[in-house]
Amino acid sequence: MEFSFPTPLWIAAAGATGTLLRYYVSVLTLTWSHRLPWGTILINLTGSFAIAFFSALTVAGARLPATNETRLIFMAGLCGGYTTFSAFSLQTIDLVRDGAIGRALLNVALSLVLCLGATAVGYISAEALNQHFSHTLATPTPRAIPDRHT
Repeated sequence: MEFSFPTPLWIAAAGATGTLLRYYVSVLTLTWSHRLPWGTILINLTGSFAIAFFSALTVAGARLPATNETRLIFMAGLCGGYTTFSAFSLQTIDLVRDGAIGRALLNVALSLVLCLGATAVGYISAEALNQHFSHTLATPTPRAIPDRHT
């Protein structure tokens, strides 16, 4: 599969567009996202629908077949910038459609456990660094070069 030079630029532009869409949806849902992150849920829901709908509609032999480049621009670019959950959802459904239900369930379990675990580790690591630097900043550091006036 060969791609022309502008393809990555189009993917990046679509990704930026997806990111802006995510931002605006998040802002618009702030008022009703107090108990649950409804903005994120809405983004993941609509992104999952969009990537699957576009994928099924534009695959070779479908109603509106599209080039691989066009599919990448929309699915990796726009949907990828909008939500990475859409790619996870599509890949899981593709595994189910291919009859690999065990692998699909493993994908769900691993993604959930590993990603939540990585999130927890990232949070704990950052908190440890915050604690270290707040302690370091609170403790005066010895001067490497003596003050001439002492």
